[in-house]
Amino acid sequence: MRKLVIGDVHSGVRALEQLLDRADVNSEDHLIFLGDYVDAWSTAFETVDFLIALKTQYTCTFIRGNHDELCRDWMLSRKENPQWLAHGGAATRDSYLRANRAVWDRHLEFYASLENYFLDTDNRLYLHAGFTNLKGVEYEYFDQLFYWDRTLWELAKAINPDLDFSHEDFPKRLKHYMEVFIGHTPISKTKVVLPQNRANVWNIDTGAAFMGCLTAMDVETKEFWQSDPVHTLYPGEKGRN
Repeated sequence: MRKLVIGDVHSGVRALEQLLDRADVNSEDHLIFLGDYVDAWSTAFETVDFLIALKTQYTCTFIRGNHDELCRDWMLSRKENPQWLAHGGAATRDSYLRANRAVWDRHLEFYASLENYFLDTDNRLYLHAGFTNLKGVEYEYFDQLFYWDRTLWELAKAINPDLDFSHEDFPKRLKHYMEVFIGHTPISKTKVVLPQNRANVWNIDTGAAFMGCLTAMDVETKEFWQSDPVHTLYPGEKGRN
């Protein structure tokens, strides 16, 4: 079984279909999605529908992203958050308003079922954004940090690459896990980039909401696959650019 970790989709179901084909995904694979399934391109509703169907065919783990929570809040309250609308939410709102309202409940169940993090049997941690507690994710005070925090990636980038994992100055919160896989903070918004590794943290958000690609990585071998730049699959749309 391969474990394939997949970065922020941001409503780009066309890119996701292309990516799964390029990675030659089969029923033995475990697909781990890092969150942010909506907000950017016009096919938000279709993307979530695709993910719900995907889980009937494959072993899937769906992590909660901040954009997923923002969308869920709107669906439940119908209160429009200007910040959400300005950062891809308008396209998601319009997509859902075009959809059959009878199936909204099924999507709300999907959003409610998302996991804040996933820890596999090899002590690899998967979450959307980060965590701050020095003792690890089980001790985090505020669940929102799992899908909003940006300090973990900032910390990983600031670590001296010559600092050994066993060194006393290596950050304590990272020592609990063999590796950590995150999305949330795009590596680039303006060009095609590769997933990045800093310390024992991998960032898989290669800017699918902007001018980048959608990425999947085999967590064992670090082989990865990418879609075409997602904006090329949605001609005439701005996404979050």
